[in-house]
Amino acid sequence: AAIKGKVGDNLRAALERLPLNRDLVTIRTDVALAQAPADLALRERDADALRGLYARYGFNQALKELDGGAAAAAVANREPGVARGGGFVAAAAPAPASQPEIDPALSAPGEYETVLTQAQLTDWIAKLQAADEFAFDSETDALDPMRANLVGLSFSVEPGKACYLPLGHDYPGAPAQLSRAQVLDALRPLLSDPSKKKLGQHVKYDLHVLRRHGIDVRGYADDTMLESFVLSAGIARHDMDSLAKRHLGYDTIKYEAVAGKGAKQIPFSQVAIDDATRYAAEDADITLRLHRVLRAKLQAEPTLDAVYRDIEMPLVPVLARVEANGVLIDADELRRQSAELGRRMLAAQQQATELAGRSFNLDSPKQLGALLFDELKLPALVKTPGGAPSTNEEALEAIADQHELPRIILEYRGLAKLRSTYTDKLPEMVNPDTGRVHTSYHQAGAATGRLSSSDPNLQNIPIRSEEGRRIRTAFIAPPGRKLVACDYSQIELRIMAHLSEDPALLRAFAEGADIHRATAAEVFGKPVAEVSGNERRAAKAINFGLIYGMGAFGLAKQLGVGRGEAQDYIALYFSRYPGVRDYMERTRQQARDAGFVETVFGRRLALDYIHSRNAAQRAGAERAAINAPMQGTAADIIKRAMVQVDAWLADNRERALMILQVHDELVFEADADFVPTLLEQVPALMSGAARLRVPLVVDSGVGDNWDEAH
Repeated sequence: AAIKGKVGDNLRAALERLPLNRDLVTIRTDVALAQAPADLALRERDADALRGLYARYGFNQALKELDGGAAAAAVANREPGVARGGGFVAAAAPAPASQPEIDPALSAPGEYETVLTQAQLTDWIAKLQAADEFAFDSETDALDPMRANLVGLSFSVEPGKACYLPLGHDYPGAPAQLSRAQVLDALRPLLSDPSKKKLGQHVKYDLHVLRRHGIDVRGYADDTMLESFVLSAGIARHDMDSLAKRHLGYDTIKYEAVAGKGAKQIPFSQVAIDDATRYAAEDADITLRLHRVLRAKLQAEPTLDAVYRDIEMPLVPVLARVEANGVLIDADELRRQSAELGRRMLAAQQQATELAGRSFNLDSPKQLGALLFDELKLPALVKTPGGAPSTNEEALEAIADQHELPRIILEYRGLAKLRSTYTDKLPEMVNPDTGRVHTSYHQAGAATGRLSSSDPNLQNIPIRSEEGRRIRTAFIAPPGRKLVACDYSQIELRIMAHLSEDPALLRAFAEGADIHRATAAEVFGKPVAEVSGNERRAAKAINFGLIYGMGAFGLAKQLGVGRGEAQDYIALYFSRYPGVRDYMERTRQQARDAGFVETVFGRRLALDYIHSRNAAQRAGAERAAINAPMQGTAADIIKRAMVQVDAWLADNRERALMILQVHDELVFEADADFVPTLLEQVPALMSGAARLRVPLVVDSGVGDNWDEAH
């Protein structure tokens, strides 16, 4: 009673709980322990175990200090550089669950030789000829393999032994080097011999460079980037530096250590040859060491080894050919489109100014946020990670039904993105030597195995908008040729039918029915002929939504209905397709039990957050568990199809080229009179790329440009 006010009231209200609260915060000193304090005394450290732990968790300084800075600290760090053609780096992810012991012999410094004389070259060619396999790497002066000049080559025939052949170092005082033409002539029989096994790290880059310098590399047997990708997609990085650290406990030399960084960085042709030898020969040496480790891991997993051997490795030369073929674009058409987009952007700016009642910078999130949320008092339904009102696309979509301005801003941004990413940029990316645009495809990017493309990214051109489709009209066939597009029809739904074995779904595909109309008929309990357009739209949303693990909330938002109504739709769907419901539950359970799911062909897709305490992370992992086998199987199928189609095209390369891969679609450029043959053969090869419980259907189109063909 002596304590007045709110504090006193709170204490009196809590009197009954105070003894329990005190007990909960009291440290117990009478608990029986399995070990006494004396048992926890320091003991001699286990250096091998520590080395593995430090490497696993990235404790670089501790790793260097271990054993007085032994093998792991023998050389400086390395990052992928301009001259290396290193692997495409996937997004950083949690470390693998376990870290094996590192073989000290594979983490020791190497002995490297600079090859400057004909006698040395002859000696190394003999070593390469005698070896069962050898690693190689090219050093260049640019990242773009379609424009890079060859500066040097490195080779390794056994761990710790490698050489560097400088061919284009031209700094003042550089030592005399062997003639590039003579060296390439001497190496050509070896590099083009399919019986001599060669390996590298992201060798597709090197294939381009050497092809442009007159050597068609054959016998390309292994790629450490792809070995790592198949073994640990989604849970690790696959660039050489990360692989060397993780599997060898080895810090590689950084590109900046030999070439500088920023504005002071020099081209590799200006790097001192002694420094270049340490850096470049190490590339080949570490690649060979990594291969010895990764090969053993793959051989211990026969299913994964089959994915690597039968899908990923055969695809590399195919992708190299597709990239080298390139695509012809109509630069004048793109310039016209840029001008039109500019006019529409200006009109959107003017309309936004009128709606706001004042001028403001449409590209400024700060000004836009102040206008929308402070002046117009619109609700801030989406927040940034810092808690501030967001003005991103999701945020504007959420309030677009409450005011016209957010819709205008979204339109403006869409037009600006198309202009900056495609209509303005594509003409600047035409290769001056070929007159074509050459994208780069990445195999080790998406954990599901799907290919991605960059420089330029030709897989993200919008196809649902008129403006996006217009951009495709600028991808053209040269005179006398046509573009042919072949696209898998609803492949992920067909894979869902295959995996779930649901009788009704299998029957619909076997009969060649309109799957969305058939689903609507099942869900709404009416004959197919009586299904309305809205009912088909709802069924389509359910079909595709379930593939991506969409729940009632997402479906309600997409259909514009209440959550309860959306939940009823899903319940009706599962009642008509119980096999799908059972498949989804089996897959979630497999993910929980094993920590991964698999494609039809055995590609493994790790799910790190399936046991997360964070409900959102765990739900995301469950959605991924359902979608990944379908998306991953679709990726496997089109990769297999590309390999088979490329083999068929081998005898017809003068008549037809494979020029693009976009998700489930392949695009070809062919002589007009060869198009009927192409339309007969390619869809059949694509349909035969996998045997599913339902037919694989391929739709085809022909035109003078990509939009017409699609």
